[in-house]
Amino acid sequence: MKVIVLGAGIVGTTSAWFLQKAGHEVTVVDRQPGPAQETSFANGGQISVSHAEPWANPSAPVKLLKWLGREDAPLLFRLRPEWLQWRWGLAFLRECTPGRTAHNIRQIIAIAEYSRQTLQAVRAETGIAYDCESRGILHFYTDEAEFRQSLPAAKLMRELGCPRQTISADEVVRIEPALAAIRQKIAGGDFTATDESGDIYKFTTGLAEKCAEAGVQFRFSTSITRLLTEGSGAAARVAGVEVIDEHGRHQRLHADSYVLALGSFSQALASGIGIDLMLYPGKGYSATYQVTHPDRAPHVSLTDDGHKLVISRLGDRLRVAGTAELNGYTRELNPVRCEAITRRTRELFPDACDYAHPQYWTGLRPLTPSNVPYIGKTKLANLFLNTGHGTLGWTMGCGSGKAIADIVSGRRPDVDFAFTGLTPAREGRPLISVAAKS
Repeated sequence: MKVIVLGAGIVGTTSAWFLQKAGHEVTVVDRQPGPAQETSFANGGQISVSHAEPWANPSAPVKLLKWLGREDAPLLFRLRPEWLQWRWGLAFLRECTPGRTAHNIRQIIAIAEYSRQTLQAVRAETGIAYDCESRGILHFYTDEAEFRQSLPAAKLMRELGCPRQTISADEVVRIEPALAAIRQKIAGGDFTATDESGDIYKFTTGLAEKCAEAGVQFRFSTSITRLLTEGSGAAARVAGVEVIDEHGRHQRLHADSYVLALGSFSQALASGIGIDLMLYPGKGYSATYQVTHPDRAPHVSLTDDGHKLVISRLGDRLRVAGTAELNGYTRELNPVRCEAITRRTRELFPDACDYAHPQYWTGLRPLTPSNVPYIGKTKLANLFLNTGHGTLGWTMGCGSGKAIADIVSGRRPDVDFAFTGLTPAREGRPLISVAAKS
């Protein structure tokens, strides 16, 4: 059948790849002039099953209070006169209980592990080069209390099959010698040898080329204005997509099924047809530095938990990303937050990079309160969701794309999905939750 995928980031492009492999005629629509131009452009580079602990956890409320008013805070919450932001914030707080946190970790690990295996299969099949490193991901802590608080989550992940091993400060430096300069400040760490890193932009653009070669049509520079519906109740369905093409012409596109994969912008489009997604944009920052002394820059992908930064070596570049700003849909760079990233990176690796000429970037992460994405059916028979992956779009992208292709095709995904019967708005949780196979 004909399927239109709305969005050409990592999630939309992987959805298109697996839909065409399933035999469908696929068109991808995106307002940008090419794939991976927004949130999938310059993220932290980690494929991180070990980073499955959601932002909504028991320690989050206290940290948020501590960070209020700090322009360089790892998580900056700017209160706005927006009903969605306030509803999202209340739903976030409900997800901070120990029970909800453990439940969400289980869901995130299931899709993340499945996605990593799927990515490896796609890499083997296509040969796409994207500065991939399979050296694992090393979390390190420079605060003793933060380190102690990490132990229960690491233990739970091990019980769920994620080999996240708690290690000493000396072991941290042995795994990544570039951290030797701050050895006395390190309280401990944990290491997941099976995690990976790589350039999401290179992968997504490479996969888009493979999609085009296989017959997928891409309509870039095409703005989506609204979804058109017909019928009511159980018979309601999407009748088409209204767009403005690259020449400024209004058009209507039609298909048998539609996949909504527009990241943070999914919420506005869905609300226009009565689907209330609990999605809010979290502005993430990144800085890319040219490596000048390769032996002094890290090779293992790192997570600096105290500063909420991830660090990945991408060939001769060092990508440092993280922090979040909940401040609507603005992508304006905040110089204070940019400088905080460079200051911390220079503290860690003083002589490794050219810090005088950083390339700063921001992207809007599509956040659900639980960090569990929306993957699956909606109340409209031919509309499917693949959105809300938050900070883990790269980690979950390939698995989500394969799962939604199975669901659209009427097949049971390889990952078990628990059909919870939730309505889109109920408690801010996804329509379909991910559950580990029993």
